[in-house]
Amino acid sequence: MKRTVRVAALALTFSALAIPSLAARASGLRETRPTGVQAVSLAAQKVLNDSNFPAAFTFGPQGGLFFADRFSGEIRLKLTVSSSRLVFTVTNLSTDGEQGLLGIALDPNYPTSPYLYAYATRNDGGLVNEILKITISSGVGTGSTVIWTSQTTAGTYHDGGRILFGPDGKLYAQVGEAHDSSNAQDLSTDAGKILRMNSNGNAPGDNPLGGRIFTRGMRNGFGFAFDPVKHLLWETENGPECNDELNQFDNGDNGAWGPNENCSGTSPNDTNNSGPKPWTFPKRWFTPTIAPTGAVFCPAGGCGLPGHAGHLFFGSWNDAKIREVRFTANRLGVLAGWPKIALNRSDGILSMERNPVNGHLYFSDQNGIYELVPA
Repeated sequence: MKRTVRVAALALTFSALAIPSLAARASGLRETRPTGVQAVSLAAQKVLNDSNFPAAFTFGPQGGLFFADRFSGEIRLKLTVSSSRLVFTVTNLSTDGEQGLLGIALDPNYPTSPYLYAYATRNDGGLVNEILKITISSGVGTGSTVIWTSQTTAGTYHDGGRILFGPDGKLYAQVGEAHDSSNAQDLSTDAGKILRMNSNGNAPGDNPLGGRIFTRGMRNGFGFAFDPVKHLLWETENGPECNDELNQFDNGDNGAWGPNENCSGTSPNDTNNSGPKPWTFPKRWFTPTIAPTGAVFCPAGGCGLPGHAGHLFFGSWNDAKIREVRFTANRLGVLAGWPKIALNRSDGILSMERNPVNGHLYFSDQNGIYELVPA
């Protein structure tokens, strides 16, 4: 079982995709050539004071910052660094362990399609994890519909919670295995999976594992993002005491967590050894564990951080760091020596996102939201 990340403090996510694969697999693993731009050191500039544990946040098409407070169930819109406006409150919230309001996402056609989505653990006819579709009118939530609900995925720990619309317009959700490793390989439950669904919650017809299941064999994750070049999903995964992971997944992949897991040998061969092959092994793993969290890409066009274009950033809770990943030329592998630490913090990292207006990268911790800026 995971250590620090299990405490109640964390508990907290162009062209059409080719289906069933997210992108054509390139061959070879060549190193990316240097861009010639010297990489700047990074610093953090606070853009929102919020001590209510903003476990998730997202940006509107005009740059408006929506954020979700895990314990109160409030979804708010930033006005200034020190003020915000209530948009909607998710009721009947359960906040034990790693539960709470854990993820939010805006419809990719917002505000034409005036919907905001929230992932939360609730007492709704029993303890459940749910995704709510919230209607927004004049900047305020006027009602909600549950588009996905599951009792088998809800527990004190391993609830997942990251949600994000992919480049194919589908809604993706990271779901933990409810503290039961056998759930991860069981296709009769959504526990221990990454889900892919239509915006109304229905299952697309092209998920090769059936239903809403995009990948199986997950333990519990708090972050994922799509490579803007390859359109593949990169995911951070919280393993047991012996290793955490950075994964790249395609539709139908098996992360291989399951009932045969153990920490008796060399990771990841012992922790990722369950379910049907082929198994998808992590691109990087971390021992001792770091409790990786939110992830975000700095696209090729840049993100206000010279020398970092095209890279992936992800946070961690246990050691309060942001790490940076550089890829091989085909973007299917990670360069030797990476990831590297890009920023040290005093508080654990929660979510990471990119503002579509200025292109800059942001992250949250339990006390607020920050912009990554040149030091």
